[in-house]
Amino acid sequence: MRNFSLAGRSPVYAENGMVATSHPLASAAALEMLKSGGNAVDAAVTAAAVLAVVEPHMTGIGGDCFAIVAQPDGALHGFNGSGRSAAGAEFDWYAGQGWTGFPDTSPHAVTVPGAIDAWEQLLSRLGRKGLDAALSPAINYAKNGFPLAPRVAFDLATLTDKLKRNEAASQAYLNAGAAYAVGDRIVSPALAQTLETIAARGGRAFYEGKIAADIAASVQALGGFLGEADLAAHRGFFSAPVSTQYQGHDIYELPPNGQGIIALIILNILAAQRRIADPKSAERLHKQIEAAKLGYSVRDAFIGDPAAMTIAVSYLIDPAYGRLLSERISSAEVLDKPEVTVPGGDTIYLSVVDRDGMACSLINSLYDGFGSGIMTQNTGIMLQNRGRSFSLEAGHPNAIGPGKLPLHTIIPGMAMKAGRPSISFGVMGGHYQACGHAHVLQNMLDYGLDPQAALDFPRAFWDATGALELEEGWSAAVAEALTEKGHRIVRSGNPRGGGQIIMIDQERGVLIGGSDPRKDGLAIGY
Repeated sequence: MRNFSLAGRSPVYAENGMVATSHPLASAAALEMLKSGGNAVDAAVTAAAVLAVVEPHMTGIGGDCFAIVAQPDGALHGFNGSGRSAAGAEFDWYAGQGWTGFPDTSPHAVTVPGAIDAWEQLLSRLGRKGLDAALSPAINYAKNGFPLAPRVAFDLATLTDKLKRNEAASQAYLNAGAAYAVGDRIVSPALAQTLETIAARGGRAFYEGKIAADIAASVQALGGFLGEADLAAHRGFFSAPVSTQYQGHDIYELPPNGQGIIALIILNILAAQRRIADPKSAERLHKQIEAAKLGYSVRDAFIGDPAAMTIAVSYLIDPAYGRLLSERISSAEVLDKPEVTVPGGDTIYLSVVDRDGMACSLINSLYDGFGSGIMTQNTGIMLQNRGRSFSLEAGHPNAIGPGKLPLHTIIPGMAMKAGRPSISFGVMGGHYQACGHAHVLQNMLDYGLDPQAALDFPRAFWDATGALELEEGWSAAVAEALTEKGHRIVRSGNPRGGGQIIMIDQERGVLIGGSDPRKDGLAIGY
């Protein structure tokens, strides 16, 4: 239990349903959906749609979506809503340009947006309400406006230059070329009209017809290859989650092309290590970061479109493989910096549990802030830049190619205990997410922290130079001890990601939720 004499936030307790998102307007809309008879999937899609309007730099209908849904009886459904590269994205063309990577604002970084199809398929199979009902609150905020929340305003101020590169984006999200201030009202009429079209005609209206034509024209006008046929061909797919065991729980993630299995690998590595008693010790953080280095090295070597992978997922997530990797960790010194790509990137993650005990863990993203920075000319859609995760190394499973799924950072998580859902969780923050999943689960399962305390806990991750960034909350003594082990420490003024957690206490019939203080959101129940 937290110290009530100090600033902080208590976990939320409720019995009939709970929502945890990164924005109050999204949490409120999802809760209303639950109260009106919708289930966890209906509420999750409702929240995701609202977030696509009120956190437009983090997510949108021009991005991708992944989800894990747990039924009260323990049945699990995973959904991969990631989009593919263009049919014309030939590796040899990119190799001929002499590129070593994809610029974040390149039209060649734009892949097919998978979110709308994901929302519609999830609702059709697992929801009670239709896409029209789920989109209604988002349409209202896009049409009538919303006041800018503090963290959103903070982020948007850092993205002004990116927005100025695209006329449509600049007009939509800048105030006469300057950043909007906290509390300023933003209205998105073009996006509202697009959402209304989708609500009336269904998800295929996004992938065929005028909307698809506008997406293709906007990309091709800048030299990209994405075309109407690529959009028309898109279908996301249900995908069985994979798991490992940790502290009496079965931890589930989606298989590649996402990095969810890296969270499982990290947990397997940590399970093979001696438990550290003090969660805020240098030794605990050292072991966690070294395990993450090993996990991300595996990711960058082997993970990509599952059709192109040459090593079995079952081998990578086997605890025996985790034990083998664990042997490389020393308590006294650091591993060499792995060749790991760690650019920025962020997203929204949300969790919902309904009164019947169905849990939905869902994540939706544009990747970088405002994705590619390319907004469609007429329909108000900000397009993602997931294609920048492709490799330009010939023969790599994640090498760019026609109609391929890129390595994906966004990962929803679900824990089960005794065959029933126990924790619906996720952590935002681009590449940090796999490390973050292991971090918050350790906080809860190793150290007994409640969902809110697990999210409040200070974080650390290395930057692109290999330096270990420490958030506020790690002591000077910890920083010094880590330096002695060989870590190059920097103090980060920026918060690392975000996150939401709902724990399901099956014995008492109680839901316990937390929402990350690094964002504007909240957990709320009834």
